[in-house]
Amino acid sequence: MRPLPKRTDYVAWRTVTTRWRDDDAYGHLNNATYYELFDTAVNAHLYEATGVDVRRLPQIGVVAETGCRYFRELGFPAPIETGLVVDKVGRSSVIYRIGLFQGEGDEAAAEGRFVHVYVDNTDPARPVTAMPDVIRAAVEPLLRA
Repeated sequence: MRPLPKRTDYVAWRTVTTRWRDDDAYGHLNNATYYELFDTAVNAHLYEATGVDVRRLPQIGVVAETGCRYFRELGFPAPIETGLVVDKVGRSSVIYRIGLFQGEGDEAAAEGRFVHVYVDNTDPARPVTAMPDVIRAAVEPLLRA
């Protein structure tokens, strides 16, 4: 098994506020909320790094795969820091990892895998041969060797 991800494994950071409704009946962050945080970390970075509404580009990224490894509980009311790194940039796809941290610890409480595949914005069933240049320019600085 891979070692627990650390803060130094990630390149771009965002802090998100937890909400009362994020916790489930057991008092910890609901599993679906982890995936919302992954989606927010990726797309907020794309919006900020490109300066455009990525939903309006000729090619858009759709989620082809997601996953999560859980290491310890997260929950309301403390904020969560999301760390973002790119494992691979292909011709028409990007593989991201997102670490979730709460508190001062150096080890992630969870780590997500998030794969974007770029498709034609007018026909999402049609894959494209290349992602938009503006997206490539926004994700390549996040690559970690």
